[in-house]
Amino acid sequence: LQLEESGGGLVQPGGSLRLSCAASEFTFRYYNVAWFRQAPGKERQGVAYLDESGSAIYGTSVKGRFTLSRDNAKNMAYLQMNSLKSEDTAVYYCAATGADAGSLWQKTQWYEYWGQGAQVTVSS
Repeated sequence: LQLEESGGGLVQPGGSLRLSCAASEFTFRYYNVAWFRQAPGKERQGVAYLDESGSAIYGTSVKGRFTLSRDNAKNMAYLQMNSLKSEDTAVYYCAATGADAGSLWQKTQWYEYWGQGAQVTVSS
Protein backbone atom coordinates (compact mmCIF):
# COMPACT_ATOMS: atom_id res chain seq x y z
CA LEU A 1 0.00 0.00 0.00
CA GLN A 2 1.34 3.40 -1.00
CA LEU A 3 0.03 6.71 0.30
CA GLU A 4 0.46 10.15 -1.24
CA GLU A 5 -0.54 13.44 0.36
CA SER A 6 -1.50 16.59 -1.52
CA GLY A 7 -3.13 19.93 -0.81
CA GLY A 8 -0.53 21.55 1.42
CA GLY A 9 0.56 25.13 1.06
CA LEU A 10 0.70 28.58 2.61
CA VAL A 11 -2.39 29.96 4.34
CA GLN A 12 -3.07 32.94 6.57
CA PRO A 13 -4.07 32.50 10.21
CA GLY A 14 -7.77 31.81 10.44
CA GLY A 15 -7.84 30.26 6.99
CA SER A 16 -8.63 26.73 5.81
CA LEU A 17 -6.92 23.97 3.87
CA ARG A 18 -7.92 20.46 2.88
CA LEU A 19 -5.27 17.78 2.69
CA SER A 20 -5.87 14.68 0.60
CA CYS A 21 -4.34 11.23 0.97
CA ALA A 22 -4.51 8.97 -2.08
CA ALA A 23 -4.01 5.24 -1.53
CA SER A 24 -2.71 2.93 -4.24
CA GLU A 25 -4.98 -0.06 -3.51
CA PHE A 26 -8.69 -0.68 -2.92
CA THR A 27 -7.71 -2.61 0.23
CA PHE A 28 -7.24 0.82 1.79
CA ARG A 29 -10.85 0.55 2.96
CA TYR A 30 -9.80 -2.19 5.40
CA TYR A 31 -7.19 -0.02 7.07
CA ASN A 32 -7.56 2.48 9.84
CA VAL A 33 -6.17 5.84 8.77
CA ALA A 34 -4.54 8.70 10.64
CA TRP A 35 -2.91 12.05 10.08
CA PHE A 36 0.25 13.06 11.90
CA ARG A 37 2.30 16.23 11.77
CA GLN A 38 5.86 17.13 12.54
CA ALA A 39 7.19 20.63 13.12
CA PRO A 40 10.93 21.40 12.93
CA GLY A 41 12.74 20.13 16.00
CA LYS A 42 9.66 18.38 17.37
CA GLU A 43 8.42 14.81 17.52
CA ARG A 44 5.79 13.52 15.13
CA GLN A 45 2.38 14.20 16.66
CA GLY A 46 -0.92 12.43 16.07
CA VAL A 47 -3.58 14.78 14.72
CA ALA A 48 -6.57 12.56 13.95
CA TYR A 49 -7.52 8.91 13.56
CA LEU A 50 -10.41 7.26 11.74
CA ASP A 51 -11.25 3.59 12.02
CA GLU A 52 -13.07 1.34 9.54
CA SER A 53 -16.43 2.06 11.14
CA GLY A 54 -16.00 5.80 10.71
CA SER A 55 -15.35 6.63 14.34
CA ALA A 56 -12.90 9.54 14.62
CA ILE A 57 -10.55 10.61 17.39
CA TYR A 58 -8.78 13.98 17.41
CA GLY A 59 -5.79 15.41 19.16
CA THR A 60 -6.58 17.98 21.80
CA SER A 61 -4.98 20.87 19.92
CA VAL A 62 -7.09 20.37 16.77
CA LYS A 63 -10.39 19.14 18.16
CA GLY A 64 -13.27 21.23 16.83
CA ARG A 65 -11.14 22.68 14.01
CA PHE A 66 -10.02 19.65 11.99
CA THR A 67 -12.16 16.91 10.44
CA LEU A 68 -10.87 13.58 9.12
CA SER A 69 -12.97 11.78 6.54
CA ARG A 70 -12.54 9.07 3.94
CA ASP A 71 -14.06 8.01 0.64
CA ASN A 72 -13.44 4.28 0.27
CA ALA A 73 -14.85 4.23 -3.26
CA LYS A 74 -12.02 6.54 -4.30
CA ASN A 75 -9.33 5.13 -2.00
CA MET A 76 -9.00 8.58 -0.45
CA ALA A 77 -8.78 10.17 2.97
CA TYR A 78 -9.06 13.87 3.74
CA LEU A 79 -8.13 16.25 6.52
CA GLN A 80 -10.19 19.43 6.51
CA MET A 81 -8.39 22.07 8.56
CA ASN A 82 -10.26 25.22 9.62
CA SER A 83 -9.35 28.17 11.83
CA LEU A 84 -5.69 27.51 11.22
CA LYS A 85 -3.11 28.89 13.63
CA SER A 86 0.61 29.51 13.27
CA GLU A 87 1.26 26.56 15.58
CA ASP A 88 -0.38 24.25 13.01
CA THR A 89 2.63 24.82 10.74
CA ALA A 90 4.25 21.43 10.10
CA VAL A 91 4.74 18.65 7.61
CA TYR A 92 1.56 16.55 7.61
CA TYR A 93 1.68 12.80 7.04
CA CYS A 94 -1.02 10.32 6.16
CA ALA A 95 -0.62 6.88 7.76
CA ALA A 96 -2.48 3.58 7.68
CA THR A 97 -2.62 0.54 9.91
CA GLY A 98 -4.30 -2.82 9.67
CA ALA A 99 -4.49 -2.97 13.47
CA ASP A 100 -7.05 -1.41 15.77
CA ALA A 101 -4.85 1.18 17.44
CA GLY A 102 -7.66 2.39 19.69
CA SER A 103 -6.42 4.59 22.51
CA LEU A 104 -2.82 4.11 21.32
CA TRP A 105 -3.52 5.72 17.95
CA GLN A 106 -0.96 8.47 18.49
CA LYS A 107 1.91 5.99 18.70
CA THR A 108 3.72 6.03 15.35
CA GLN A 109 4.84 2.40 15.68
CA TRP A 110 1.25 1.22 15.05
CA TYR A 111 1.38 2.32 11.41
CA GLU A 112 2.80 0.19 8.63
CA TYR A 113 2.30 2.68 5.81
CA TRP A 114 3.23 6.34 5.53
CA GLY A 115 3.04 9.01 2.88
CA GLN A 116 5.92 11.32 2.03
CA GLY A 117 4.37 14.34 3.75
CA ALA A 118 2.86 17.68 2.74
CA GLN A 119 4.05 21.04 4.05
CA VAL A 120 1.46 23.29 5.67
CA THR A 121 2.57 26.80 6.58
CA VAL A 122 0.29 29.15 8.47
CA SER A 123 1.62 32.68 8.32
CA SER A 124 0.55 36.22 7.52
